[in-house]
Amino acid sequence: MKSLADRVARFGSVRFDEFVDAALYDPDDGFFTSMGDAGRGRAGRAGGDFITSPEVGPLFGAVLARFIDARWEELDRPDPFVVIEAGAGRGTLALSVLAAEPVCAPALRYVLVEHSAELRRAQARHLALADPAEVLGPPGDPDDGVPSPAAGSGPLVCSLVELPVAVVDGVVIANELLDNIPFRLFECTESVPDGEAWAEVRVTVDAGRFVELRVPAEPEISARLDVLAPDARPGSRVPLQDGASAWLHAALGVLNRGSVLVFDYAAASTASLADRPVDEWLRTYRDHDRGVGPLEDPGTQDVTVEVAVDQLAMVAAPDSDLAQADWLRRWGIQGMVEEGNRLWAERAGVGDLAALRARSRAVEAEALCDPTGLGAFRTLEWRRPTPAPPPPFS
Repeated sequence: MKSLADRVARFGSVRFDEFVDAALYDPDDGFFTSMGDAGRGRAGRAGGDFITSPEVGPLFGAVLARFIDARWEELDRPDPFVVIEAGAGRGTLALSVLAAEPVCAPALRYVLVEHSAELRRAQARHLALADPAEVLGPPGDPDDGVPSPAAGSGPLVCSLVELPVAVVDGVVIANELLDNIPFRLFECTESVPDGEAWAEVRVTVDAGRFVELRVPAEPEISARLDVLAPDARPGSRVPLQDGASAWLHAALGVLNRGSVLVFDYAAASTASLADRPVDEWLRTYRDHDRGVGPLEDPGTQDVTVEVAVDQLAMVAAPDSDLAQADWLRRWGIQGMVEEGNRLWAERAGVGDLAALRARSRAVEAEALCDPTGLGAFRTLEWRRPTPAPPPPFS
């Protein structure tokens, strides 16, 4: 990755979050942005590097549609009702949600947020995208006389690069997004109570290879880490996920009323990550398998980190924290599987597409609820109307 090597040559080293940002999102060589013929950064079975819950099949989106309808009912059926999907990729999850025909569809405004231009182009190949102004209404004062989108005209779908600036009633969804937000990396160098116990792991180049460089952490960062991991042992490492916290703060700020819903790898605390080997929670993926070390071949593999819930809780404590399997069961996945089994029994002789999709629900549910796989993801929900607090960091 020449652009990254040039930055290191210019500055001597870069922070770990800067390295991850380039490895994943560099416009020319990033894992998620340089799709090309190599197919890098593609979720799904066909030529992909990993599989996410929406890629398993439409069942995940159908269950999510039930959740969306329930939140719409709780808010007294607002119109428009805005669902914002951050890190929306090609729009696979949006397609499944819309195919489930949620009751709120006439009020629904579905906003895909995706940084990658290539992935946004892919969305347009699969979804009928409207102009954002048509979906969200024009910016500015709602009393300035400019009409908002007509009531009952949904579902309308649009695509944005960033979270919208409008404040809405609705739901913000992030599926496997926070684990890909760049993070800083620190190592405990001596017993925490003695102070000055943390070194920051930076990245430099030696003999043409990216390698680690440890430098003393700033005093204010060391103080934060002492609180987050007070019993860390020398040699243990932890991530500092201010980027994920900033995203949560922004997502809460988008909502007048509603929920932020996150599905991801997650750990209860930074201290629990310090107690584990770093390669258990800082992982790489390529071709549906674990990749090599995170500093090797940047741009050719996914780099992920478990999300430390205690760091997110410094923005706002989640109102709900469930394993994905438990969340799916709460929102009726088992009943949907049973309904699919009944439909298959009735139409097996016909074997039409509806029957085949019904039959696949059991297989999809097994994958989505697998306690050693996707089912072990955490599902975190933050409810509003309380105003979003200021971020706990500068």
